[in-house]
Amino acid sequence: MIEVPSGTAFLTEARRSFHAALIANGALATSDTGVPSIADGSSASSVAFASGIMEQVAKEAVGARLAGQMAGNKFEIVVGEYLEETLPKLKHIRPGKFQVAKGGTRLAIAACEQYFHLSSLAEAVSTNADLAVAIGMDYLIKPDVMVLRHPEPDENINASELVVDDQHASLTGIRSANSSLPLLHASVSCKWTMRSDRAQNARSEALNLVRNRKGRLPHIVVVTGEPTPGRLASLALGTGDIDCVYHIALNELREAVAATKYTDSAELLDMMIEGRRLRDIADLPLDLAT
Repeated sequence: MIEVPSGTAFLTEARRSFHAALIANGALATSDTGVPSIADGSSASSVAFASGIMEQVAKEAVGARLAGQMAGNKFEIVVGEYLEETLPKLKHIRPGKFQVAKGGTRLAIAACEQYFHLSSLAEAVSTNADLAVAIGMDYLIKPDVMVLRHPEPDENINASELVVDDQHASLTGIRSANSSLPLLHASVSCKWTMRSDRAQNARSEALNLVRNRKGRLPHIVVVTGEPTPGRLASLALGTGDIDCVYHIALNELREAVAATKYTDSAELLDMMIEGRRLRDIADLPLDLAT
């Protein structure tokens, strides 16, 4: 559990703890040659931006109490545990029983209400080569982190008055009387850094989530530590697939870029932020509460 000092907002401390976890497990580090782990060592601008982020984040994280649950050794584990810590704090604005889970296998989403039909499709494809060739494998999607919402018992739905009975509303997945499968509330893709070609993988997965669902579309977001605005733009610009891209240290990135001579990168970064396509990791729990 994150311990919050008096007078400090919970999300501010959670953000510090998130950065402390990345530093403690070595994911966010600087090499002996001075190249931060989020930088492309062959790019002077990438190293400059990443170094600016590291300098600020390292100062910010000093003294932060590392939540025990954030001790994972992979980026997606730290992101998942950050959400496990923060989402329960927002249950007053987003009630419901939520669970954060790792993506697991490429058919993990088939355990969710909107994508349950994919398990039947996978079974059919596995026994029919012609069908496998015709359909391909695009329906197989493995989110790094999933946020699940469990169905509500009628007792909760009828808590203040009789809203549902045995006569109607027998098909909706939010009633546990109709289905025991959780709803996929959010799919979180974790990209520590990105090249433009890898960014397209996240777009393809997002489009497959859109096309293959039966029911409500989950939140589809990407979390990254990429320091180069040009590479962030390869994923953040455009609409229709990903809700938004979240940076692990957006405020620090903005300051780091502004402190360099790369004015075109600063303008591109501002455009993505003002265009509501790029946000900070502290914004993510609140956006998932919508």
